Amino acid sequence: MPNVTLSVSDELFKAMSRHKEMRWSEVARVAIANKVETLEMMDKIASKSKLTIKDVEEISERIKAGASKALRNEINR
Repeated sequence: MPNVTLSVSDELFKAMSRHKEMRWSEVARVAIANKVETLEMMDKIASKSKLTIKDVEEISERIKAGASKALRNEINR
């Protein structure tokens, strides 16, 4: 099995060191496996899409604008 080396900040390493009961390599392995599964699902969905990059960018801008408006409304309550 191949090995992967990860770099973490000193602060994160100190926090991890306080939890010696954890198998951090297993935590990383599960997180990576979950992310790969999500990405593969997204690739499968995207491969069937008829949207263009321009369509996706337009949808993204609309989502950002809607989220921004909702956040402003929440702050102004």
